[in-house]
Amino acid sequence: MHISFLINSGYGMGGTIRTTFNLARTLAEQHDVEVVSVFRYRDRPFFDPGPGVRLRSLVDMRRHSPAYEGDDPEHALPARVFPAGDGRYPQYSALTDRRIGEYLGTTTADVVIGTRPGLNAHIARQTRRGPARIGQEHLTISTHPARLKLMLRDTYPRLDAVTTVTEADARDYRRILRLPGVRVEALPNSVPAPGVRPSDGTGKWVVAAGRLAPAKRYDVLIRAFAQAAAERPDWGLRIYGNGRERDRLRALIDELGLYNHVFLMGPAHPIEAEWAKGAIGAVTSSLESFGMTIVEAMRCGLPVVATDCPHGPKEIIRDGVDGLLAPTGDVPAISGALLRLMNDDALRQRMGQAALASSARFDPARVGARYEELLTALTVRHGGAVHRARAALLGGAYAAKDALVGMRPALAGGRA
Repeated sequence: MHISFLINSGYGMGGTIRTTFNLARTLAEQHDVEVVSVFRYRDRPFFDPGPGVRLRSLVDMRRHSPAYEGDDPEHALPARVFPAGDGRYPQYSALTDRRIGEYLGTTTADVVIGTRPGLNAHIARQTRRGPARIGQEHLTISTHPARLKLMLRDTYPRLDAVTTVTEADARDYRRILRLPGVRVEALPNSVPAPGVRPSDGTGKWVVAAGRLAPAKRYDVLIRAFAQAAAERPDWGLRIYGNGRERDRLRALIDELGLYNHVFLMGPAHPIEAEWAKGAIGAVTSSLESFGMTIVEAMRCGLPVVATDCPHGPKEIIRDGVDGLLAPTGDVPAISGALLRLMNDDALRQRMGQAALASSARFDPARVGARYEELLTALTVRHGGAVHRARAALLGGAYAAKDALVGMRPALAGGRA
């Protein structure tokens, strides 16, 4: 099967890029996989897409490159296919509309997968007849502006499937959009097994990681840790990541006199070794579309104290078994959950082992197998249309091959 992912940029360091590469790398073990990046801002990708995964771009935005296209007159004209309701709209233009349309109109893929609403709209409107069309949702429909929801309602019926990262968001999609004939499936993000020894639960560090952004509510975590540290001053808090909240958080740490206990560590890549140095993971967001850092911490053997915010934490953590959930924004409750684990070594280590075991369900092999079931079902549903269209594009080469092998590569798990 030839599988093509369409992504805003495959060269940065965001969560969508990371989880797309995780999935692409797994599918590439059995299939022909490419990642098509609309933009290219760097010479080399920040994350390794993995062996067998081809990465290419449509618009070169590297200013030092002879192929730089940022000053192309067409790039100064507004996009008309990419929807204005998508937050990335200012980056897009008539040039990107054309380049994406050319790619979708000529692709030989059996399956095309978009990774954000604006790109899903392109796939729905511009993909040639034949490939199965899948739109991934990496955020949540509830956080999209009204005009974007209207666009989704109008455009998504042309897709074959929509995937969300939580069951809660899948239910919202079915209820709000009501997409007849479109499969709506909850398929979580995947996190590979870390290449480090899991935490043994003895290091007296609470660890958090992610963008220093308002929605992550690190101010709540710092205040909760301050209350816990008053009872357990032998513990510390390390927060990994960068963002616009850094100065405000630094001021709060100083205000609370925690400069010897709370440390803003900056970004770390890879992050696995930093999780493994800790004993408790912490996530105090007001909203999580999934919760990659929760899974990352659990895969390193840490029980996680997380806020019970929409949508992901409650679908990842089994409260009281492999982590603890606390009400969103509730400083005393979060502090109490931290203290419960700080004060009970046996409980902390037992929950850490449970977290290590339960988080294996997010392994790329398991998530990839679920994706493969979906992709196979969609290509079967399309019948021979995919191969007939590809044969026409390739001058009959695939028609000759299909006559010999009975079209099995597109419908089974092998390469096509």
